[in-house]
Amino acid sequence: MPRPALPVPEPTPPQVLGVAGLLLALLLGVAAVTGDPGSAAASGASGVSPADPGGSAGPVAGEPGESPDPSAAPGSAGEGPAGGPATLPGGRRTVFGGERFLVAYYGSARTGALGVLGEDPPDRMHRRLVRAARPFARPGRPVQPVYELIVTVADPHPGPGRDFNHDIARADVRRYIRAAHRHGALLLLDVQPGRAGFLAVAKRWEWALRDPYVGLALDPEWRMGRHGVPGQRIGSVTHTEVNRVSAWLSGLVARHDLPEKLLVLHQFRTSMISGIDRIVRRPGLALVQHVDGFGTPGQKLDTYRAVAHPATFRMGFKLFYDEDVRRMGARAVHAVRPRVRFVSFQ
Repeated sequence: MPRPALPVPEPTPPQVLGVAGLLLALLLGVAAVTGDPGSAAASGASGVSPADPGGSAGPVAGEPGESPDPSAAPGSAGEGPAGGPATLPGGRRTVFGGERFLVAYYGSARTGALGVLGEDPPDRMHRRLVRAARPFARPGRPVQPVYELIVTVADPHPGPGRDFNHDIARADVRRYIRAAHRHGALLLLDVQPGRAGFLAVAKRWEWALRDPYVGLALDPEWRMGRHGVPGQRIGSVTHTEVNRVSAWLSGLVARHDLPEKLLVLHQFRTSMISGIDRIVRRPGLALVQHVDGFGTPGQKLDTYRAVAHPATFRMGFKLFYDEDVRRMGARAVHAVRPRVRFVSFQ
């Protein structure tokens, strides 16, 4: 049986400032462009050593000399080469097949305000991601690059639909789908629903989720229910709603004969997901619980151990370029237990 979640203390002041900073970015629409965080890591900034001595690195998909998988063109749901079944990069049908370790850049399109992903055009961003991902590779455990793209953004105002969110342009999503196929990356559509429900918002992106490389991420922090305003409090979701989304997504995989899809749930407080021990694992889905707390390594690990639910999920872990203090490197992340299988940079 899954172990019960433990209570998580209220955020420390740095965490509170991080939420406020994100809201401020939403309000101002800042499109900040910073220096290359991969280079910062290499120079030892933020407490990261110039090289990670914990074993020789293995391959990273999309590096020079790596061939992107030609098994599916963008939008070719359920169909691979010569009419065969669609596959993931490398010809796989399962996300974590071959002991892959996933490394993502997180953010939205055309802006660095919400994360590193949007600081550069997709091809340049991919090169930075490959550099950031390389230290996480180990012999027999190759790295799979992932683009986690916020496609529905929570807003502090009602908007035309009065549900406190807006969708980014479909053309921008298509740019990232094409980039994923060029480089052998996965694309993860992150939704912040505001006052809408996760299932209703996810269905708006069904056209993209039919692509074999595209998965889904749910961010309960930005799910407000009927009365909340994004940025004024931290949201939550019930296991019932998560199970409705997973049932729908699993059905989509089956109907279109798609390879396994990522379904990621973000969390940094136990209260963000109620009844987590009743979340159902579905065929065709790779469930990941992604723990997003930031601060010092000790604070991050306290949050991780308090909310981790490895009986149901593979585990994810977020590294913040700005908010983390003495940002953890690849060796420290690989030492975390329960074992981390997916890291994203924000």
